[in-house]
Amino acid sequence: MKFVISGKNLEVSEGLRTAVEEKLGKLGRYFTADTKCVVRLSVEKERQKVEVTIPVKGNIIRSEQVSNDMYVSIDLVEEVIERQLKKYKKKIIDKHQNSDNFQKAFIEKDYDSFEDDLPIIRTKKFEIKPMYPEDACVQMELLGHAFYVFVNAETDQTSVVYRRKDGTYGMIEPDV
Repeated sequence: MKFVISGKNLEVSEGLRTAVEEKLGKLGRYFTADTKCVVRLSVEKERQKVEVTIPVKGNIIRSEQVSNDMYVSIDLVEEVIERQLKKYKKKIIDKHQNSDNFQKAFIEKDYDSFEDDLPIIRTKKFEIKPMYPEDACVQMELLGHAFYVFVNAETDQTSVVYRRKDGTYGMIEPDV
């Protein structure tokens, strides 16, 4: 794997760089050597955060972990990504299309199937009215939800607004 390591509000020391490459290097058994692993280390007050993004054809494998120790966060993020890979293997690898970034041993190995762990137990239908993103945020707050799906009156595209961990809002739009 090829690592791209950056820091926000901290200098990435050689010790941190080594810890990231050793711990996340274990994921190399799943990916080809030219797979890029983007790691962002950040510090905010007492929070030591590690964000890992691994773009693979058609998917993005991502985890973000926070603790009061950067090395613990690195351990946690590696465990979560490994669990994701094993749990969703059948979903993230379409053997005919998306196997380019993965090692042959990972593709061929059978992990316990967890597909039954994701049952859809309820379906909601509702009328989607065109509205502005600010109005969608107000509607989301009135409903007490963490996200809200709407048709953006400015673009006529289906969009999603959501409440971020820091209390601000974000919006997801299709890239057309």
